[in-house]
Amino acid sequence: MAQSTRKGSIMSKQTRELLTSTHWGTYRVEVKDGKVTALRGFEEDPDPSAIGPGIVDVLDGPTRITAPMVRKGWLEGGPGAAGDRRGADDFVEITWDEANRIVANELDRVRKTHGNRAIYAGSYGWASAGRFHHAQSQLKRFLNCIGGFTGSKNTYSFAAAEVVVPHILGDFRTYIDTTTSWASIASDCELFVAFGGVPLKNGQISQGGTGAHVQRGGLLAAHEAGVRFVNISPLRSDILDRVGADWLAIRPSTDVALMLALAHVLLNEGLHDPDFLDRFTVGFDRFAAYLRGGTDGQAKTPEWAAEICGIPAGTIAKLARDMAASRTMISTAWALTRQDHGEQPFWAAIALAAMLGQIGLPGTGIGFGYSAMNNTGLNRRQINYASFPQGRNPVPDFIPVARVTEMLENPGGRFEYDGKTYEYPDIRLVWWAGGNPFHHHQDLNRMRRAWARPETIIANEWCWNALAQHADIVLPCTTPLERSDIALTPKDPYQVVMDQAILPVGQARDDHGIFRGVAAEMGVEDMFTEGKSAGEWQRWLWDVSRQQAAEQGVELPGWDRLQRDGWIRVPAPAAPTIMLEAFRTDPTANPLATPSGKIEIYSETIAGFGYDDCPGHPAWMEPAEWLGRADPGQLHMISNQPRNKLHSQLDHGSVSRADRPKGVEPVMMHPADAAARKLTGGQIVRLHNTRGACLAELRLSDAIRPGVIQIATGAWLDPQGDLCRRGNPNMLTLDKGTSKLAQGPIAHSCLVMVEACAEA
Repeated sequence: MAQSTRKGSIMSKQTRELLTSTHWGTYRVEVKDGKVTALRGFEEDPDPSAIGPGIVDVLDGPTRITAPMVRKGWLEGGPGAAGDRRGADDFVEITWDEANRIVANELDRVRKTHGNRAIYAGSYGWASAGRFHHAQSQLKRFLNCIGGFTGSKNTYSFAAAEVVVPHILGDFRTYIDTTTSWASIASDCELFVAFGGVPLKNGQISQGGTGAHVQRGGLLAAHEAGVRFVNISPLRSDILDRVGADWLAIRPSTDVALMLALAHVLLNEGLHDPDFLDRFTVGFDRFAAYLRGGTDGQAKTPEWAAEICGIPAGTIAKLARDMAASRTMISTAWALTRQDHGEQPFWAAIALAAMLGQIGLPGTGIGFGYSAMNNTGLNRRQINYASFPQGRNPVPDFIPVARVTEMLENPGGRFEYDGKTYEYPDIRLVWWAGGNPFHHHQDLNRMRRAWARPETIIANEWCWNALAQHADIVLPCTTPLERSDIALTPKDPYQVVMDQAILPVGQARDDHGIFRGVAAEMGVEDMFTEGKSAGEWQRWLWDVSRQQAAEQGVELPGWDRLQRDGWIRVPAPAAPTIMLEAFRTDPTANPLATPSGKIEIYSETIAGFGYDDCPGHPAWMEPAEWLGRADPGQLHMISNQPRNKLHSQLDHGSVSRADRPKGVEPVMMHPADAAARKLTGGQIVRLHNTRGACLAELRLSDAIRPGVIQIATGAWLDPQGDLCRRGNPNMLTLDKGTSKLAQGPIAHSCLVMVEACAEA
């Protein structure tokens, strides 16, 4: 099948500098002799991310997949052959015609023999900022054309919050998108209490494209306006040093205990707001009884919490009083959900904010993850742009996204989720397009064993990462620089033309072309394409988006002008965004979508589920692994987001490689912990527990709490037995659901040992 873009169309239309947009920023693209030579920061961006230029040297390098490939054992033995050889087998190059026929025949075999529920669409997104070349949408539309698939719900980012917060506030995603703006904080906040900090490294990223980075500017503007910051994190670096934040070096996975003690002080000293609680919430009396110890015999005093979280009781009491005496914003990092009982931190934080009575007021209340992404606290219009239609999936089966290993291990097994019981389907074929489970999933050794079970695994990939190496059929896809698209997202005011800068490398095809080829083989090409080319679909997306924007009073330019200018910026609303302002102003006219229409500090619905790991109100429950139950020598491992890549994307690129001159991911440790283990900075160490191990380069700092180590996620898996030689911490993390309610991941509840690497 011919490529959708030919050489002449790349070179002929450009009367301006080439542009591209990514999840970590917009860039000007420099091309010479048909090769990308540089990416330069967008002129509208005051704080461009360094991540983007990391792609330049790997676009056409040894890691690039340039032709369709099939694992040798699968090709010779057929579906289900030598699944335990995934990740070790050689690959055989085939033609696109052969690939289309092989994939089509395998899909037909599986759906006719086992039904469409035996097909798992594992795409997790993040593949491209482009609105059209969104791999997940392309995959799901294609599979819906042939009868559907088993899918997943929620995200690894904040699954626990996605399920529990709608029971408390009636929704969650809405409040992610309407978090009180930095401008409102600068003008109206006095005290900003950041559970998990305000990590600017995370704020480099935003789904669907980023025009101008605002997190650093927003944070500094608030600081310069006199806002006092409190950073509650095991890492001092979770907030910019320049703002002079008070650092409360909390034990990991104990934020709820601290929040409950703060709430106890407010209640015990009469510093809470009973009028707000009466008018805007339900269930506070049940929560208050728990705080006082009426339900379990333990009052949640600062002295009680100090023993758990490692922060002095006097410091806790003073912070509670300061919060009550100030215009206070409580920010909860998304990472707080990625721990055992990860539903509880957001629920407890909402209850604490409700007790202060400042929810819905300018600059105060509750916020979900400032600088978790660039769009958090960004004052912008919420426009309902068009997206590539996926169609209807007739298969009802799904799993919580982080339960993929259990699904593969236990077909027909039962699992609890949000008040109901479901069954794991018997998955025979996995198709992954966008995302990398060998990065974001936990306990990778366990997952690799389960990964051997499906009969066929297909991956759309552009480089030989662990996903491609562990697939049976690898279909080479293009990068955004090799295709045209639009960065068209309601999460950012900049809408950007993504120019095709170079021809596809080798035989790579964009995802739409890949699925179109298989669709033609299966007789559903017309259903999949609706007779439109990729370019026509992009113009359709823009035209429909223009109509929908006009209905909201926003005029977007025509297609030709957009292509001529390359980008537009939708003006921000005049008034700053204030989360839950309408509800605060008139709760009768603007009720929440909860059973009561109010904030549910106690949820009768959740209580009715009868879960022993998620009661009807915020509660402290011991994590499966934490320092309070550590064996001698164990340290708590925090595996947070990297600063030099997006998850595992571009880990092989120049920017990421520059941060690991010894070829392994760095791990931060307090000097006292290193001295106790006779370790020195720069040494290669082995992190290990009963689940697995990884290597890392030791870096010493007093900016981390003793007893804790920090290693970023994103290192490409490079297994040798149960060890990752490159430094992937998910070889060690625990694969367990947050609770029966949400079944989210708990990567941050993890104990490990650290020792010198004998082989280094």
